[in-house]
Amino acid sequence: MLPRLFSKKGSGKVDFVVIGLLFLFFLLLPFFIPVYWTMIATEIVIMALFAMSFNLLFGYSGLLSFGQAGFFGVGAYATALLISHGVKSYFIILMLSLLTAGVTALVIGFFCVKRDEIFFAMLSLAFGMMLYTVVHNWREVTGGSDGLPLDMVPEVSILGKNISMFSPINVYYFCLLFVFAAIFILKIIVNSHFGLMLKASRENKERLSFSGGNVSLIRLVAFTIAGILAGLSGMLFCIFNRMATPDMLHWSFSAKPVLMSILGGANVFWGPFVGSVIFFLLEQLVTSVTENWMIVLGLFLIPIVLFFPAGVLGTLWKRLSVKS
Repeated sequence: MLPRLFSKKGSGKVDFVVIGLLFLFFLLLPFFIPVYWTMIATEIVIMALFAMSFNLLFGYSGLLSFGQAGFFGVGAYATALLISHGVKSYFIILMLSLLTAGVTALVIGFFCVKRDEIFFAMLSLAFGMMLYTVVHNWREVTGGSDGLPLDMVPEVSILGKNISMFSPINVYYFCLLFVFAAIFILKIIVNSHFGLMLKASRENKERLSFSGGNVSLIRLVAFTIAGILAGLSGMLFCIFNRMATPDMLHWSFSAKPVLMSILGGANVFWGPFVGSVIFFLLEQLVTSVTENWMIVLGLFLIPIVLFFPAGVLGTLWKRLSVKS
């Protein structure tokens, strides 16, 4: 049944051409920008994947999660613990980090997906803060409020050649490959029969249930996939930032993908990605003038909500669709 659910459904080749062109753009980007902006671009692509994992729930399932940072943090801490205990294989780090985030999402999702709207949001928030408290207080394992800094990051071995991960350019390309591979898989998922059922559960879950669809199971699968993708983002951010901290699991960190999705457009696949670009570019521009950049962000969000109710990309897409 699962292969049928995730089989391709009228996606067309255009979507994947767009992914390829964007990947090529980001692949060439470091040749035209300084190292500092390459590091900013690394954070943008990592957080874009984080926002897109959140949007699988919000944009496609209609479920507002305030606990997505929990899975991000679980992935980051799993990575930090493995590396600090001497694990040098990125395959093992990847598999165990994603497995930990996936199992955590599966257990939490089992309790959350049976509820809707504010009840789901509050449950996800509660579980997310429980994870934050465990990480913050379990000092012997997680380092408590100090977090887990990494003294070293394992080298990547490609065709017998070791590539240092202390180079910002190398870290950028490492993260870029994983992010776009995940986006490619995510695009297949949302274009599949399963993606259609996710949208159906958002639009009319009663009708989907009467048609024989198991709404709770569909939501649980989506919740687990979103948790795995958030865990992958956390793993990459840990390698990029060279540490894992409790702040990564706090509810305020969960607000970032929400803001990015609203900025770019939750009803468009690339909306959160565009929102991530806007978010970080705006942060860099404003913080060069004042430290109170959140005030400017709030002022920026007001016209976005008023004049771009579906987000920047979402509104533009709608207007172009109407004209055509």
